[in-house]
Amino acid sequence: MHISVDFGTTMPYSSNMRLFLLSSLAVLSAGLTFAAEASPFDGKWQVYTSIAGNDNEMTCTITVTDKVLSGKCASERGEIVITGKVDGNKASWSYKTDYQGSPLTVVYDGTLNPATGIQGGVNVAEFGVTGEFSAKQAK
Repeated sequence: MHISVDFGTTMPYSSNMRLFLLSSLAVLSAGLTFAAEASPFDGKWQVYTSIAGNDNEMTCTITVTDKVLSGKCASERGEIVITGKVDGNKASWSYKTDYQGSPLTVVYDGTLNPATGIQGGVNVAEFGVTGEFSAKQAK
């Protein structure tokens, strides 16, 4: 008995399948490009904070990946690590530090206005104090 199979035949749907695959790749690559877009919060910011009469200025470098905010801020007092989240034009972040030996968490909640920067409030729950902050993109 002899069985012969011809693998050289083209399938009638091969050009339709190629078109489908190319279309799928185009849609996927467009989606990946969109997902890789930078957040408007990404970058270097000059942050001005006023809490209970204490003013502070920091330079923060912020990165947003999948709505998760991370970065570092530097001031005359040193460098801190910040973590937070982004939802549309709103962002919140915090850092842990101590004041005269007492641990505390400083929480920022702000809204981005492309024309003016980030504006919002600051809360230090451990001391029951609040304040305001503004941030402008650093050059």
